[in-house]
Amino acid sequence: MLSSSSTAVKSLPLKRRLCFLLKLVCFVSSVLIFCEFLIYYVVIFQCRWPNVKGGAHVTEKETSASVLKAIILADTHLLGEIKGHWLDKLRREWQMERSFQTALWLLQPDIVFILGDVFDEGKWSSPQAWADDVGRFRKMFRHSVFTELVVIAGNHDIGFHYEMTTYKVNRFEKVFNFTSGKLITRKGINFVLVNSVAMEGDGCAVCRTSEAKLVALSHKLNCSQQKPNHSNKRCSDVEKLPASEPILLQHYPLYRKSDAECTGEDSAPPEEKNIPFKEKYDVLSQEASQKLLWWFQPRLILSGHTHSACEVLHAGKIPEISVPSFSWRNRNNPSFIMGSITPTDFSLQKCFLPFESRVFTIYCAAGALLVILVLAHVQLLTPPFYFAQRLISKHKAV
Repeated sequence: MLSSSSTAVKSLPLKRRLCFLLKLVCFVSSVLIFCEFLIYYVVIFQCRWPNVKGGAHVTEKETSASVLKAIILADTHLLGEIKGHWLDKLRREWQMERSFQTALWLLQPDIVFILGDVFDEGKWSSPQAWADDVGRFRKMFRHSVFTELVVIAGNHDIGFHYEMTTYKVNRFEKVFNFTSGKLITRKGINFVLVNSVAMEGDGCAVCRTSEAKLVALSHKLNCSQQKPNHSNKRCSDVEKLPASEPILLQHYPLYRKSDAECTGEDSAPPEEKNIPFKEKYDVLSQEASQKLLWWFQPRLILSGHTHSACEVLHAGKIPEISVPSFSWRNRNNPSFIMGSITPTDFSLQKCFLPFESRVFTIYCAAGALLVILVLAHVQLLTPPFYFAQRLISKHKAV
């Protein structure tokens, strides 16, 4: 049987074989282009900016001028030279680059926030490895002058508290222009950037500096939110900021016992939800959390670190959103947050990226179809039509 099939293959006209080979190349190329490029457009195109609550009476022109469109993502974990395999790095970085560039092109945000753990090995990186990682990050997350990129420090960028040094903190701040206690005001909206790794509360040099900046900024914001007829000597010489309740941006979440109350398809897996969180490691300590709430009375807190989604209320009124990881290495269904924000209100919407399991399913299905086509072409697999015809013929003969 094999010898007859081989003879049949050799007897095929050259033109027919080349035509079949060209069709296979086109088929394989189409699958690759869809799975590695077009699928990001198909999925992200379905995401829409949320409408700000209570903004129905505002005209479209006024809305576009007053609403800040922000994308928030977290935990990209760009692999380093120590633990990162080259193939893993190539795959994950391509996925994140295509997702980010597609989101920028389709959604046109005003500002993008990355909530820490940009790198996986920043806490260990040598100067050369750090420079290489930064170069790859800038290529992947390149953006136009019309979009601002703001990056927060995470424990994998500067180390956990026991690994954090002034050198590592300064190295990160130099590249990303980040300082704890820094205020960013855009369209009258106050964003407070917090180095949550430095909220250890043990009086270390970096911790003292960070907390001092946060206290000073808290004083400015509190003075700015007072009514004009309210006299306060402590605020007389303070530079006034927009009277908008701030939004806190940090890597560690505020204290919560666990993820037991978190819901949604991108929350923590059931087997992990009831595992108690460790203070100063998984979440901030209760003391540090209370300090931040007391200092700033924020209207919203955005954090990362856990790699899973969660929404909690602090003091019964202050929402905190934990943003899932942006990397497929950490989860099958990465996502980012789209926020429409004004000085008095905000509305958030989640945008999921392509599920990696679905991409693998497409590849497996395409591979199986490819094998069937090849076997059928070389007559090692009888096409269903001929198989049915042969059965009918045998039935008639009987």
